[in-house]
Amino acid sequence: MKATGLIIIAAAVLALGGGIIARELSSPIEQTGAAALPDFALPDVSGKLHNISEWQGKIRIINFWATWCGPCRKEIPEFIALQKQYADKGLQFIGIAIDDPESVEKYLASININYPMLVGDLTGIALAHQLGNNMDAVPFTLVVNRQGQIIHQHPGDFSKEQIMAIITPLLD
Repeated sequence: MKATGLIIIAAAVLALGGGIIARELSSPIEQTGAAALPDFALPDVSGKLHNISEWQGKIRIINFWATWCGPCRKEIPEFIALQKQYADKGLQFIGIAIDDPESVEKYLASININYPMLVGDLTGIALAHQLGNNMDAVPFTLVVNRQGQIIHQHPGDFSKEQIMAIITPLLD
């Protein structure tokens, strides 16, 4: 097995363990002050680079997930429904897969996702950590307001009800 494969497996095991611990031991983290979302760019499954600023001015829900993560895959259908329902009000989900492009592409072939899906691999793990995922949990989700400020961080499962409680005041 290649060294890269071993690194990915080790990162996956650490992320899974962090996700389980986060779900069991912590409640969602709400920042006391909004922090600016830093600029970053990641490729989609076809390799095309996308800058996060492409969605500036929208309410962005940025979800770090992995194909091997059960809770991640469970929340995706709710994200699809919310994206469909609120896209015209400025809501934009953005998935960032902490996975290899081949696994993500295979998963995407099995589900009709209606929002951008970027592939972070090891870079995505570092980015999630930079954005506040100190427990290395997956799923890990950020809510970013129209002004580009991170207003909520959420390690672990993020239900439709929890999302709506945060974004309803932000919708037009």
